[in-house]
Amino acid sequence: MQQDDRTHGLWERTAPPAPAAPALDGEKTADVAIVGAGYTGLSAALHLAGQGVDVIVLEAEEAGFGGSGRNVGLVNAGMWVRPRELPNVLGPVHGKRLLDLLGGGPAAVFELIERHGIACEATRAGTLHCGVGAAGAEELAGRAAEWQALGAPVDYLDADAAAEAIGSRVYSSALLDRRAGTIQPLAYARGLAHAAVAAGARLFCRSPVRSAHRTGSAWRLQTPQGAVTAARVIAATNAYTQACWPQLRTELVHLPYFNIATRPLSGNLARSILPGRPGCWDTKEILTSFRFDARNRLIVGSVGALRGTGRAIHRRWAAATLKRLFPQLGPVEFESEWFGMIGMTEDALPRFHRLDEGVFSFSGYNGRGIAPGTVFGQVLAQHLTGHLREEDLPLPLSDARPQRFRAVREGFYEYGAQVAHLTSRI
Repeated sequence: MQQDDRTHGLWERTAPPAPAAPALDGEKTADVAIVGAGYTGLSAALHLAGQGVDVIVLEAEEAGFGGSGRNVGLVNAGMWVRPRELPNVLGPVHGKRLLDLLGGGPAAVFELIERHGIACEATRAGTLHCGVGAAGAEELAGRAAEWQALGAPVDYLDADAAAEAIGSRVYSSALLDRRAGTIQPLAYARGLAHAAVAAGARLFCRSPVRSAHRTGSAWRLQTPQGAVTAARVIAATNAYTQACWPQLRTELVHLPYFNIATRPLSGNLARSILPGRPGCWDTKEILTSFRFDARNRLIVGSVGALRGTGRAIHRRWAAATLKRLFPQLGPVEFESEWFGMIGMTEDALPRFHRLDEGVFSFSGYNGRGIAPGTVFGQVLAQHLTGHLREEDLPLPLSDARPQRFRAVREGFYEYGAQVAHLTSRI
């Protein structure tokens, strides 16, 4: 995309094509206009169109261009906030609703994949949250107990069990979440786009919304070559927000995240690593993630941007990390690298906003966008069709508020990750 192989890397090379989607040209009308063709926008479009709602989706680039097409591909349940703490942050009503909704998020994703025949390398083998040292083991034991108290199918693995599941003795423990799994994230986004179009939604790409203003009881969204008039609008741009609703951008701190993929590993070597094919990440603050794709490419990622001095630093870190984790690999050859931005909120929880009369958004997924984006899109469809009242939504209505020292913190994350990776040891 954009003639840059570091935007989507391996995912762009291996994803099926997106549906044909011309740039918007001329005047259009719809019941609902959706700005942004990521998981939230495409899920909302699919579920709205399936109920007979006339929907137009406007995307500045291509379907899955933002975080939806660049992430690791872990389909996780819940958020970063621990299950026990969520009701304390959101209150008992919204806290329980969000736990229930996101606990079932992976199941919703895999059900959509099956129902619509989305070819996205879906593997429902769980995920492993890997513990670093005694502190990591203590954290994961606590998380496991909290999820188990809610009836979730999660298991705490001690050092021996973790080593067997990972194929490495580096970690002290692991939390196996059997609800979760992995996908090819750009392929999933494009599959949602195909499903939404098949259901009747109209998708226009290369159509950035330059302005939005009221015309009577409706909204008029202006693009370079056309405009859409709709009674209601969903702003689903999250960390990749551009001209309209800038408050969505300023309430998020950009956290850069990169992935680097090896060439396909041989059969015996591949079988010695992650034999059950879970997706993994660890408990370090500047975390490490790793997983396989369908052709036995091992993908390793962490915080950082592959630009400037960061490109060489993070490449060296990736090679050294794989060597420490899996010495049997020997020297590794990388064939793809890419990075993007995660939108981080102050409390690591997503937001529901009514940005104006008839304009709605969910955003701020904090690196957990696949399942939340999918189910929040469905929730928006239920809300806009009158099947779910505002007071019954899983998140309380809130105002978008800018984070303090946002630019400073973004620079710190990008360059601090370089320092950390220059000096890191697992």
